Amino acid sequence: MVRIAVNTRLLVPDKMDGIGRFTYETLKIICEKNPNIEFTFIFDRDTPTSLKFPRNVNFKKLSPPARHPILWIWWFEFSLKNYLNKNKFDLFLSPEGWVPPKLNCPSLAVIHDLNFVHSPENIILSHRLYLKHFFPKFAKRASRIATVSEYSKNDIATTYGINAEEIDVLYNGANNVFKPVGIAEQENVKKKYSQGQDYFIFIGTIHPRKNLEHLFLAFEQYKSTGHKTKLLIAGNKKWWPEKLENIYKNLTFKDDILFVGRQSDENLSLLLSSAIALTYLPYFEGFGIPILEAFHSETAVITSNVTSMPEVAGNAALLIDPKDVNTIAKAMQEITENKTLRETLIEKGKLQSSKFSWSKSAELLYRSIQKTLKVGT
Repeated sequence: MVRIAVNTRLLVPDKMDGIGRFTYETLKIICEKNPNIEFTFIFDRDTPTSLKFPRNVNFKKLSPPARHPILWIWWFEFSLKNYLNKNKFDLFLSPEGWVPPKLNCPSLAVIHDLNFVHSPENIILSHRLYLKHFFPKFAKRASRIATVSEYSKNDIATTYGINAEEIDVLYNGANNVFKPVGIAEQENVKKKYSQGQDYFIFIGTIHPRKNLEHLFLAFEQYKSTGHKTKLLIAGNKKWWPEKLENIYKNLTFKDDILFVGRQSDENLSLLLSSAIALTYLPYFEGFGIPILEAFHSETAVITSNVTSMPEVAGNAALLIDPKDVNTIAKAMQEITENKTLRETLIEKGKLQSSKFSWSKSAELLYRSIQKTLKVGT
């Protein structure tokens, strides 16, 4: 029986952004489809009992809880390495891309993006130093690499000097809970969250690379034309820098920006499908799952024309320079006033969304696993 160890450190219920969501959705499918493979999920804290996996999945907790660079070093360079080598696995899979040194088995690292390379100023100093030192090592240690877009594949190959033929692309998907709702339900959502008014929505953790500063300024300009539309921000305030605070407090229409916090997927589906449009304008993304979620919710999308986002959005969104406030504001106005444009984008979004699913992601990840297993034979 093939034995695969998986780094599931970020598989945390109710906190599965990005990498955690990718890990859960793909592994759930792969484990169910391959009962002849024994999987060991390795955590750094108590294993989550609320996550259900088939019988061919075992759980292992390794100390210490790794939530700080010093503890990351201890966990990955020592605890995890020693456990893997003692237990003679056939493959080590790391959905967050981090790989211990000198393993006795081949390894597959899923590196989602290199944001920390291109925008180091947006990362806490201790984290920045760790990633700068160790991530090139992780990329070199891995027997094979997978990533979530062609953009990221090219970026990884160029930045770390990795042969592009050793990097597989497996796009993300969107949860099946995202779907359109009826007009009556939309009106209920607006009454509950946006004071009964139409609204744009941003989804994601509040972080400098998510570019809320230009979104706020564009919304201010848009509101000055007399529109009553609100802007909903659905996400945790992970990082609220002084620059963003100064912009926010000086807005004339800041009371029309409504912070609804982190929401469950079920609530996000309601919020997305009831919005005029998703306004998602990061400076950098390895993929951009909210774009797909909006397509599934049959909501128009305004997104950035940089990094991976044009690849994900295709021709189904208004692609905007994320630093151009005037163009963002103009796009918001066009979406509001032009119903035909909204309907056209929604129809294109339906077609574009069919290219992506967690089933396809899982299938491609499994192919990468098979390729990596051959390295060890």
